[in-house]
Amino acid sequence: MDIAPTVIRQHLIDPEICIRCNTCEATCPVGAITHDERNYVVDAARCDACMACVPPCPTGSIDNWRTMPRQAAYSVQDQLGWDALPPELTPLQLASAAGAAEPAGGDPVDAPGAAARVAPAPAAAPSDGAPEATPHASWGSSVPPWSAAHPYVNLYGPRAAERSVTATVAGNVRVTDAGTAYDTHHIVLDFGALPFPVLEGQSIGILPPGTDAAGRPHHARQYSVASPRNGERPGYNNVSLTVKRVLQDHHGRPVRGVASNHLCDLRVGQTVEVIGPFGTSFLMPNHPRSHLVMICTGTGSAPMRAMTEWRRRLRRSGKFDGGRLLLFFGARTHQELPYFGPLQNLPKDFIDLHFAFSRTPGAPRRYVQDLMREQAAELAPLLADPNAYFYVCGLKAMEEGVVQALKDIAQQAGLDWTATASALRQQGRLHLETY
Repeated sequence: MDIAPTVIRQHLIDPEICIRCNTCEATCPVGAITHDERNYVVDAARCDACMACVPPCPTGSIDNWRTMPRQAAYSVQDQLGWDALPPELTPLQLASAAGAAEPAGGDPVDAPGAAARVAPAPAAAPSDGAPEATPHASWGSSVPPWSAAHPYVNLYGPRAAERSVTATVAGNVRVTDAGTAYDTHHIVLDFGALPFPVLEGQSIGILPPGTDAAGRPHHARQYSVASPRNGERPGYNNVSLTVKRVLQDHHGRPVRGVASNHLCDLRVGQTVEVIGPFGTSFLMPNHPRSHLVMICTGTGSAPMRAMTEWRRRLRRSGKFDGGRLLLFFGARTHQELPYFGPLQNLPKDFIDLHFAFSRTPGAPRRYVQDLMREQAAELAPLLADPNAYFYVCGLKAMEEGVVQALKDIAQQAGLDWTATASALRQQGRLHLETY
């Protein structure tokens, strides 16, 4: 008869350095991670310490553990109220907590986290290997392409020598048509003499000024970098962001996004507090003849712009033999698609552009996965090519459709999808970054 251990290593998320990117919740295969408007937390009753969420975390905030009596583990409600992780229990405190959690009567009381205790979740049914039995996010890779440049991470933040760095706004321009609800800005931040190296695919955190309704400082908001590694302006220590002004939540309810509105309203010369950079896997390959397939919606175009611009600069220098670039870009209308005008000016022999619009009056709704299926003859060979890399960025709702489209394309071409997806993941060739 198996007896559950009385002491566990409880998995916790550090609220001080978490940037609320949702990567952990998206990759957890047992649904142990949840969140509210402020914190991401782990349910000890569900977590089986599989470690699937640890490698993709861009900050390392997910890799925290506390030795706790099983019946005194910190509850979800406890964790939602934290601004910082509790200290490790001393041996005396651990023994005391264990005793308080298991009194003679049998019910746990007066122990850290004893509130809101729930029964352990039933074990998941064994998978038969079919993709449908695995969350789509799990097909994404947590390792970078083998030829990617070395990324620097967490140079500034709560656990770094400098908690943040001040950047100056060098530019702020709207990149969607005026008069549309989709108000998106291209914002350039200059770091002056302070080092802030970033690679295409990395992100930074913005610290909005002020406090929330509870009087606590706002936590950082994550934004993908939209400029290549040598800066928005080559040779200058700057980065660019693609920021949509948030005026409603995912349910359509009016809400004014704290960070997005702050950024969109900034004027040239004003400053903003930045932490980071973050990200170690959503990086582009550097070896010659490597191909990029970029699939995005809305502001998910930021890392795709960075990769495209770096390849464009390499091409112009004549020092790099680049492979194919394919972009599948979705928006409601072309007026709401960021960078629509500049994209039209890219050379046709440089990049294959495919646009999907879901709200064009008088036209059927089309999504990026529809375009992908139409280009199956182009994508199938790339799925099998070890030099081809796939990047997906945008709203969470697109992820399932995109992965399903890749599966359909592979199977129609006679490829075994499970083996193909496994290779994409293990070789750092399929990267999913949705929110």
